Amino acid sequence: MASSLQGVVAAPGRATTGSRSGVWLTELLLLTMALIWGVNYSVAKYATGQLAPLAFNGVRVAVAAAALLVIAAAVTRVPWPSRRDTLKLLGLGVLGNCVYQVFFIEGVARTGAGTAALILAATPAIIALMSRLGGVERVSRRTVVGIALSIVGVALVMVGPGRGLAQASLVGNLLMFAGCVSWAAFTVLLTPYTDRVSGLQLSAITMAGGAVPLLAVAAPSLAATEWTTVSAGAWAAVVYGSLAALVIAYVIWYRGVRVIGPTRTAMFGNLQPFIALAAAWLAFGDVPSALQLAGAAGITGGILLTRT
Repeated sequence: MASSLQGVVAAPGRATTGSRSGVWLTELLLLTMALIWGVNYSVAKYATGQLAPLAFNGVRVAVAAAALLVIAAAVTRVPWPSRRDTLKLLGLGVLGNCVYQVFFIEGVARTGAGTAALILAATPAIIALMSRLGGVERVSRRTVVGIALSIVGVALVMVGPGRGLAQASLVGNLLMFAGCVSWAAFTVLLTPYTDRVSGLQLSAITMAGGAVPLLAVAAPSLAATEWTTVSAGAWAAVVYGSLAALVIAYVIWYRGVRVIGPTRTAMFGNLQPFIALAAAWLAFGDVPSALQLAGAAGITGGILLTRT
């Protein structure tokens, strides 16, 4: 990890990045990832109004897994991981791309798109705690303060839903928080593999590991769906939710974890609330309240604090 990055110190044995330009390229890509995932909340909210949540998620994860496997086989020139590592990555895929995806889509279906994004903005704090306990990363006081400020911002957003956000429910919020915990655990457990397995291979194997059990869980919803009557808009949401949100953005995420570490990578995810709130306002008329805007300011402050 580049010595110019302050706030998060790499754990012993972790690969370092000597190119400052490589770090800045990674950060630019992470901004693109935040844009893709921020818009994806409204896309998923729209899709779950057209399709059963599990049917939508089952299809998009299966499409993403197939696309990633084909791309990884065609592009990567390094050997695939050992059988032992592959089995472990498939197991991690169940956590990151089945358990998390079930919580995510069921939560989005039951709460506002912007609110869902803001709840998931608490992920860096959980990742930092898990990373510290697991010896993956050492977190500085400055980063701890930045994360705490972000969490305060998330709390303000949750207690002050704005106009058009009345559909937010406690069940939906709890499901989103459970997704937050499962994604944090997945990220931390995956970190050791990012030093020896390419990002494309990681993405393909873990996505395939999640696709199979997710399709099993979604089977009743898939069978009950009249696919011949699905609208063009719903199919467009499937394409965006699979190829953009689960292929392009995931590859960027894995690169970020490898180059700048899991906690710093997750902090870029805190840009999602602004994008998600803007997209939800344009798509559904969800207008943030004064408390939510104050929370957004807290999230911004936390990001800036960890970046200086």
